Amino acid sequence: MTIEAQRVQDFVDYVHTLKGDEKGEAQVFCDRLFQAFGHKGFKEAGATLEERVQIKNADGKLKSTKFADLVWKPRVVIEMKKRGANLQKHYAQVFSYWEQLVPNRPRYAILCNFDEFWIYDFDTQLDEPMDKVALDEMPRRLLSFNFLFPALRTPHFRNNRVSVTRSAATKVGEVFRSLEKKHKDRAASQRFVLQCVVAMFSEDVGLLPNGVFSQIIADCQTNKESSYDLFYGLFRQMNEPQRASGGRFENVAYFNGGLFSQISSFNLGKDHINGLDQAASEDWSKVQPAIFGTLFQASMDVDARHALGAHFTSEIDINRVVGPTIVYPWRERIENAATFDELLKLQREMRAYRVLDPSCGSGNFLYIAYRKLKQLETELLQKLFEADTLRATKEISPTDLVSTQQFFGLDIDEFAVEVAKVTMMIAKEMAAQETLAQIESGALPIPANLEKSLPLDNLDDNIRCDDALFCDWPHVDAIIGNPPYQSKNKMQAEYGAAYVNKVREKYPDVPGRADYCVYWFRRAHNELAANGRAGLVGTNTIRQNYSREGGLDYIVGNGGTIHEAVSTEVWSGDAAVHVSIVNWIKGEYSKSKTLWTQIGDNASGDWHKDELSFIPSSLSAGTDVTQAQRLRVNMDSGCCYQGQTHGHEGFLLAPHEARQMIKQNARNREVLFPYLIAEDLLGQKDSQPTRWVIDFGQRDIFSAQSYKEPFAQVEKRVLPTVQTNADNEKLQSGKTIGPRQSHLKNWWKFWRPRGEMLSRIAQLPRYIVCGRVTKRPIFEFVSPDIRPNYAVMVFALSDEYSFGILQSSVHWLWFKERCSTMKGDFRYTSDSVWDTFVWPQSPTLAQVERVAQAAKTLRTLRREIMTKNDLSLREVGRILDKPGKNPIRDAQDLLDRAVRDAYGMKQSDDVLAFLLQLNAQMKAREENGEVVVAPGLPPCVSDASLFLSDDCLTPLSDLE
Repeated sequence: MTIEAQRVQDFVDYVHTLKGDEKGEAQVFCDRLFQAFGHKGFKEAGATLEERVQIKNADGKLKSTKFADLVWKPRVVIEMKKRGANLQKHYAQVFSYWEQLVPNRPRYAILCNFDEFWIYDFDTQLDEPMDKVALDEMPRRLLSFNFLFPALRTPHFRNNRVSVTRSAATKVGEVFRSLEKKHKDRAASQRFVLQCVVAMFSEDVGLLPNGVFSQIIADCQTNKESSYDLFYGLFRQMNEPQRASGGRFENVAYFNGGLFSQISSFNLGKDHINGLDQAASEDWSKVQPAIFGTLFQASMDVDARHALGAHFTSEIDINRVVGPTIVYPWRERIENAATFDELLKLQREMRAYRVLDPSCGSGNFLYIAYRKLKQLETELLQKLFEADTLRATKEISPTDLVSTQQFFGLDIDEFAVEVAKVTMMIAKEMAAQETLAQIESGALPIPANLEKSLPLDNLDDNIRCDDALFCDWPHVDAIIGNPPYQSKNKMQAEYGAAYVNKVREKYPDVPGRADYCVYWFRRAHNELAANGRAGLVGTNTIRQNYSREGGLDYIVGNGGTIHEAVSTEVWSGDAAVHVSIVNWIKGEYSKSKTLWTQIGDNASGDWHKDELSFIPSSLSAGTDVTQAQRLRVNMDSGCCYQGQTHGHEGFLLAPHEARQMIKQNARNREVLFPYLIAEDLLGQKDSQPTRWVIDFGQRDIFSAQSYKEPFAQVEKRVLPTVQTNADNEKLQSGKTIGPRQSHLKNWWKFWRPRGEMLSRIAQLPRYIVCGRVTKRPIFEFVSPDIRPNYAVMVFALSDEYSFGILQSSVHWLWFKERCSTMKGDFRYTSDSVWDTFVWPQSPTLAQVERVAQAAKTLRTLRREIMTKNDLSLREVGRILDKPGKNPIRDAQDLLDRAVRDAYGMKQSDDVLAFLLQLNAQMKAREENGEVVVAPGLPPCVSDASLFLSDDCLTPLSDLE
């Protein structure tokens, strides 16, 4: 026995001497446990005992303050129960501890009754323990406790349903693709594979006679019988209400008339049989239907999955919808019901409760919702039978229980719909097994025959293939789901112009630039009855600009109240996006609201929680600036632009190509320019452009072709693509006009040449830029000899004071709250950020000078540090994110103080609240015809040259 195992064995021997008293022995148990895993004790390891955890009622109010037995952040929370306690009954408690222990939430949770450890990883698997380890097994099962050692090791669990499901789904997906390739019948192949899935699951959980499916495969492998006859015979019998009187399938029960009503059997090849054999070898009783969508995804090609917006969703993310929208309200009602009659009334209402997922995909949201409602029903039944067993037995029959037929789904993909039905079929049996296990353990005092496994419910009328944006929705009490999301630009490419136009005609009040998922939010709110609830996932753009206006603004403005939401989190599935999750009620909700925010860009990042009296449509815990209005003085300033969009790589040149063209004809230099992208600005040590660009500006075709070599390149590389795009647009739209056809008329010009911007910066000695998508505020002066790419925001301002205002934290805070986002980065948007940002209205000349001097000092210091340490602007910014003394941070603080002083802000003033109030005041002044100070140098400056210098990013001469 190893030293580690011996220490744990000593711990096991010690625990056998304890009585197993939760109150008196839990602390010494935990301390000895830590010693067994190589610590001096729990305290020396950094863990705490009896950590205070505030537990809320389902209504959001503080229910009580509980004390978790041990918390070791970020590793584990341990909850002890007395010896012999049924740990299943305490799942909700340990989950609530884990959920509330933010920030730095523990990864793992343990329920322990002195003789058994139930180990959870809620981020991976929500309801089922990842492992169950008896006390005496500990020395042999150390791998399951790897996270308890001083140096963190990866644990190895025996009940990782996610791993089993991925393996099973992959194998079945391979069979499907092979079958479809051979028989060229996608629908029949899908149906056959799903019938096999149900059979494999049913065999492993005892719904089919032991070994019946596996024996069919074995007989096919040895050519004893025809695969066509055997599979057809089994599936036909699974569809027969009357059992066979004899033969191979005489003990096969009736499943339903849905999935097996149409049987597609095949003469399978050896590869198909072997593939099914490998799939059947998996333990299908451990397959997790909540992620059964992996089967769905494995059976689709990548392009189809992307086009349909299909995403894998983790159980914990689904619970962030199902919990607040379904579970918490029902649990509150169950907890508050005191009499048998009140409980029975609730039970009847629960039986009538209906749930819809209008973008159900493979049914994972419906599955979790059904399982959670069944678990709530179990709690309700327990209270009923404990209150009056005789009456409960008389009043409640199997037909009175929650059914999968209370759940509805819509999806545009036929295969997804069929997978969703199978998922819910499996859900019914898993719920029945869970209930039976509790009855047999004595934890649930209800009759064992109350829940029947077969037949499975026919869900053909519940889960339908249809377009949710145009079909009728069933009337339900709750709407949940993860609608497909595509940006405005990608919608056109993915779905086609005709469909996009159809959507916009159907929903004219949703801004055309809103995300695709916004239509589901709006439709869901309209479909809800009074006091109905909804919980949906969307990209985090739903809280920004046009998407917010079309969705959350509409919900909040039309009787909706957001009661729990996730402002932003890194998505757990395949989609590389940040998402927001919104739970709302169509009606009043006077209780506390909860807003969660994940910190950083890592899916395992930490969480922050805010308890609020109101959650605005911006899903922000700070000052809500969504109502700030655009100011005419900013809009007319002609200062803020997005850089040029060339539209085709054929306009771009490497430096040596530009050098060659200039060598061929020096006049070509008139249309060749260094071309700055955000990556050059931020990622290059010298911030120099790495490419050049051919830009004919506003020249007509005759003038443009006088530049022989550049024009020849554009004609060769660009024109064919522009011509093809125009032809395709005409073919798809059936119209002779459109943006692509218009571009063909000026094919030698950029897609977005930004002529007005070029005219403005040409008049300046330098202009200000920042990356259009960025994590942090980094502004820089650039020479007008450099052309800015579309990934760069351009500010046609050349003075130090304006630079200081833009570089300040005052502007950055407004930028972050008013911008849109791309993943976790902030994206500068001129209409929502620039047009609403009020500049200081009455600074003194001395205040302006202090801002300008602080700005110049910051920029000079930044460039010196970059040069001395061979750093890029991005690397300097990343260092600023780290704690510790930093001269650039000191310079930024000096600038921020000067800018606040120019605004007249007190140090105690909330920046956003100050700016929002100032915005409202300036909007009122504009409407009254009064003067508002525009961006740039204020009227108190009489000599602008005092605030100018030649300090800027300048292109290297002669293409060096």
